[in-house]
Amino acid sequence: MTQLTLTIYLSGEIHSDWRDQIKKGIEAHGLPITVLSPVTTHDASDNVGVNILGAEEQAFWKDHKAAKINSVRIKAGIEKADVVVVKFGEKYRQSNAAFEAGYAVAKGKHLIVIHSPDLTHPLKEIDASAVAVAENAAQVVDILKYITTQP
Repeated sequence: MTQLTLTIYLSGEIHSDWRDQIKKGIEAHGLPITVLSPVTTHDASDNVGVNILGAEEQAFWKDHKAAKINSVRIKAGIEKADVVVVKFGEKYRQSNAAFEAGYAVAKGKHLIVIHSPDLTHPLKEIDASAVAVAENAAQVVDILKYITTQP
């Protein structure tokens, strides 16, 4: 059996365990995949700038510092990845996920998108750029299994 080794970047919402589901699926199938992701602890991500560089009186500058520092990890991870998986959640606006999907496509990365069917219309342009649109993490694991393993 021949296997293709991949690096994937898991982008998108941080309010559910979808990343853990994909990682467990990769482990369960013994897939030759390295997984990269952003910092997913909300407070750590939001406060990195002020925690390292000092407090800010205005929320804009607090967010600006954090976004710039987080962008290093995000862009480096996407650039290193062969495949970028972006999950769009239901609860919050997903502007950062949309930006990261666009960045991945602009960098020539293979994009897999996860979202519920009711987000098909608002995400149609992103879906059109994806190699697959899945509804759940299990489908992503099956796609990864298929593309990395050849009988």
